[in-house]
Amino acid sequence: GFMTRYERKLFDDLKSPHLKYWVPFVWFGNLASKARNEGRIRDSVDLQTLMNEMNKYRSWCSLLFGYDWVGIPLVYTQVVTLAVYTFFFACLIGRQFLDTDQGYQGHDLDIYIPIFTLLQFFFYAGWLKV
Repeated sequence: GFMTRYERKLFDDLKSPHLKYWVPFVWFGNLASKARNEGRIRDSVDLQTLMNEMNKYRSWCSLLFGYDWVGIPLVYTQVVTLAVYTFFFACLIGRQFLDTDQGYQGHDLDIYIPIFTLLQFFFYAGWLKV
């Protein structure tokens, strides 16, 4: 509903090795200039404001395209993986319960399974893999 059938055909027939997000902006610029020449936009300042806002939006789309174009470097993935595993190793040790009233020699670690820490690890490790 945003394009006529003729515009859709023009859009689909346009050959481009990259995304074609910029085509509607070109169309908009041409239509705005045509509207200024026909007197539908009364002042050049209004046309300039309209074109500035359109260019700002186009630059945001271009920035988004740039983020999609460049992948995350492998070193970031490795650092995050190391941080997640180190955090949960520290959690396994740090979240142990020591009952000082029991009189443990040297306060050794209790041996029990920290269920919530393991669930947290499975969720974070799952999200990390995604």
